[in-house]
Amino acid sequence: MHNLYFTGTPTQGIVGETELENIMGLMDYLKTQLLEIIQWEDDSRDTLSFRYPDQDKEIKRGAQLIVRESQVAQFIYLGQFGDTFGPGKWALTTDNIPILSTLKGWKYGFESPFKADIYFVNTRLFTGNKWGTANPVMMRDADFGIVRARAYGTFDFRIVDVKLFLSQVAGTDQHFRLDEFADTMRSRIVSVFSDALASAKVPVLDVASRYQELGDALLPLINPAMTSKYGLEIPSFIVENVSLPPEVEQAIDKRSSMSAVGNLNDYVKFQMAESMTKGEGAGVAGGAAQLGAGLALGQQLAASLAAGQTSNPNPTAAAAAAAPQAGLPELLSPLDAAKALGVSEADVLSALNEGSLKGKKIGTTWRITRSALDEFLKS
Repeated sequence: MHNLYFTGTPTQGIVGETELENIMGLMDYLKTQLLEIIQWEDDSRDTLSFRYPDQDKEIKRGAQLIVRESQVAQFIYLGQFGDTFGPGKWALTTDNIPILSTLKGWKYGFESPFKADIYFVNTRLFTGNKWGTANPVMMRDADFGIVRARAYGTFDFRIVDVKLFLSQVAGTDQHFRLDEFADTMRSRIVSVFSDALASAKVPVLDVASRYQELGDALLPLINPAMTSKYGLEIPSFIVENVSLPPEVEQAIDKRSSMSAVGNLNDYVKFQMAESMTKGEGAGVAGGAAQLGAGLALGQQLAASLAAGQTSNPNPTAAAAAAAPQAGLPELLSPLDAAKALGVSEADVLSALNEGSLKGKKIGTTWRITRSALDEFLKS
């Protein structure tokens, strides 16, 4: 056996070749157990946060931490947030990890290797994410009262508070992706949208027709809640569709039709003149009755709108107040009643079928007495 001699004092002793190999092997092994370069080379487009796989290795003093653009590295030690690093190349020394030094109780500086969890968080802008209401959102509207509405659209977001995002959204997930984010945040975003819509007190008519402006108007209300609760910023929130109950949609359509008509008095005059020129009506008396009712209806509606009265005047009552009844026969057909009221025959048939207008059905034909028509007008 050959011995390897070292120069020095006799007390330093002699190290055998086998012992030296063992020492060198141990040093090589220890080197493989220490992290010297820490980086995350992200090649995906759907990762929000990623826990660095340390494989039970320890971080040595002076190790290089590389953080790329649109990334933030967050150290966590025993469940507590440590130091945060933005883009750049960092040497892990005592000066660069003051929070970790405090957590680990290094009184005289960072000298020995240590273990800690390192999360890389993607801070780029994630665009075109879908949101939608699974159940109708209850809204209080000045015109229609309590209204149920469904809505959906898209939004863009980015992570602005890494610690809040990790604690409230991603948790301890080792690889938190966009699809998991959608599952986690969909109901939360809808909740924030509902609160913002209620606070904004946007009329239903605007909700259903001004989607782009609605999204812009809600952003100042949505962003503070999303940032304070989840560490997210939403630069763009788009409402693509709002669906309302059928009865509300019908009311909106009627209001649009009234706006399109313009001057109601002129419109009724025109309708009555058209009816007379086409030879409709029961003679001269019937035509006079229709014209008188139409003119009175137009004047009454115009006066109501000008005086700021209710937006839903009763055309039937207005016509009844002014229409001369002398030209009407004692027994009327639905067409005669429609002409006397200035409405369509379909409207009269609808009133007969629902029972608000009393009549007698003989076979497939309805007949209405004058007294029944008078009662209907008074109701």
